[in-house]
Amino acid sequence: MPAKTTARARPKNLRHTLARLLAYMGHAKLSLLVVAVLVSISAVANLVGTYMVRPVVNALEQGRPEDLPGLCIFTAVVYALGMLSALGYTQTMVRAAQKVVYDIRRDLFSHIQRLPLSYFDRTRTGDVMSFFTNDVDTVAEALNNSFANLVQALIQMVGTMIILFVLNWQLTLITVVCDIILACYIKYSGSRSGRFFAAQQNALGSLDGYVEEMVSGQKVVKVFNHEAANVAEFTERNEELRVAGTSAQSYAATMVPATVCIGYANYAIVAVVGAVLAINGMVDVGALASYVVFVRQAAMPINQFTSLGNFLLNALAGAERLFGAMEMEPEVDGGTVTLVPTGERSWAWKIPDGMGVGAYGKLVPVDGDAAAGDAAVVPADVPASASGALAQSTARAADGTVVATGLIPLRGDVRFHDVDFGYVPDTLVLKNLNLFAKPGQKIAFVGSTGAGKTTITNLINRFYEIDGGEITYDGIDVRNIAKADLRRSLGIVLQETHLFTGTIADNIRFGKLDATDEEVRAAAEAACADSFIRRLPQGYDTMVTADGANLSQGQRQLLAIARVAVADPPVLILDEATSSIDTRTEKLIERGMDRIMEGRTTFMIAHRLSTVRNADAIMVLEHGKIIERGTHEQLLALHGEYWELYQGLKELD
Repeated sequence: MPAKTTARARPKNLRHTLARLLAYMGHAKLSLLVVAVLVSISAVANLVGTYMVRPVVNALEQGRPEDLPGLCIFTAVVYALGMLSALGYTQTMVRAAQKVVYDIRRDLFSHIQRLPLSYFDRTRTGDVMSFFTNDVDTVAEALNNSFANLVQALIQMVGTMIILFVLNWQLTLITVVCDIILACYIKYSGSRSGRFFAAQQNALGSLDGYVEEMVSGQKVVKVFNHEAANVAEFTERNEELRVAGTSAQSYAATMVPATVCIGYANYAIVAVVGAVLAINGMVDVGALASYVVFVRQAAMPINQFTSLGNFLLNALAGAERLFGAMEMEPEVDGGTVTLVPTGERSWAWKIPDGMGVGAYGKLVPVDGDAAAGDAAVVPADVPASASGALAQSTARAADGTVVATGLIPLRGDVRFHDVDFGYVPDTLVLKNLNLFAKPGQKIAFVGSTGAGKTTITNLINRFYEIDGGEITYDGIDVRNIAKADLRRSLGIVLQETHLFTGTIADNIRFGKLDATDEEVRAAAEAACADSFIRRLPQGYDTMVTADGANLSQGQRQLLAIARVAVADPPVLILDEATSSIDTRTEKLIERGMDRIMEGRTTFMIAHRLSTVRNADAIMVLEHGKIIERGTHEQLLALHGEYWELYQGLKELD
């Protein structure tokens, strides 16, 4: 049962959060400048229009009716100008706010794409989705409703106080005292509600995450009759959100009533004292009339500030979560070796100029080309697959060793050298692991659940970084290969398939976005998926929705294999690629997979006897170590762990 969400402090670094938000607002600085100008005009027009009460009243009192038409026309023009300015800034602000939110959403998605898999291992999908919905929405709402109103309220508040002092400084002292009392209450209430707004955002993310998990797992829920328990869990999380939301809104909701009460009290006191002053001739009637209108309006910008405070507190809580996610460390790359084509279905690794491949795949600086006729001194840890390149393109390292430079053919020679790895600190899954796969070999991993089979394949493509040792690919440490190029050379079929919303052809083409229709069909034929696709209502144009819910598990797996086939990668990684396919279909797939795997290094995790039996080398893992290795026949002859596993699988078949 997850821990209950508790109230959290206000943003730990409010200044930093505001600075980041203001930086994004700077992307729309021209629009915001226009908004600020139009808001200023609207606010000043409102102040001037209110001040016009004084000359109008004085004209009536002093018997100058001839001045009234001009004063009224001027007042009408001022208010009309303010109205047009208000219309202009509201429309401009909408566009500016959407531009800012667009930039935040774009940068957030781009950054999340670069986060390591370990982040997604420990973060629920619902929490990530909450960034793009709840948190972005709160920021958008604050921008739409706060920026222009904040500028207007500030101008009106400052302008009102200046005019009040000009009209009567004695009465204004009363207003200042009331405003100080109001400001103290707002500060107290704002600090309290800020903590609960942050807790509300956390509780909302927790609730969204739970809903996403339960909706995606409805089959499991119904199989185990877990509906009642789910409702109880949802009710508990919903209660956490209710409590946090109620606490936040309770404090925030008191701000406006408090402002109104203090404003009315101030208005009453000023009206009584002002009347006494007017009776005694200490202030003219027009000034008093204008003054009491300003006092009545003085509470409006303060009311706006309190209302905006609710929006801003909520927005800052959401913005802190957004910027916190955007500041997480992305995947470490650092690779400089790139993959380049050298012909049809042939590739090579391009070593950076001035560098060469030394022992254990490390990049070392070179002094220059080796002298003609020098024998290429190949470091012991550089595989034979690179020997052709070494013979033609070599240079001397600082220690005199001749190392590979220029282009190294991509052959698919993968080696693990004393590799240690753990998903969490101080808990190793792989310990001092050594293995090699020669180009074109089919390597199978077998063992009990948790032995480290999938972990090995995850390390080849650098989904995770190793804790010790080296992994070399054609003699190059994979940490020196740019991740995009490394993964481009690998084709992966996972046990858990994932299909995207789109057509069947679109999902196959995900492996190669510029694949032609002919290439898509050829890949489907190679994966033995063409026959079932053609029987679908719209064939290759059949829409796939809800992660392929309208297809069988086996059909989804066939599409995943076809997706890899169209990518035409030099190295294949198959993680239980045929686990969800019946035996008859598996036989068809094996023929297609044999064509796909021809000439390619293949790593496979499989429990099917036929797949394991056909492997060139089988690695038996237990507790992160390879305890047996050899061909199917060699391992059976040992009568060890593999023999026992084989007998068990044989009985199951």
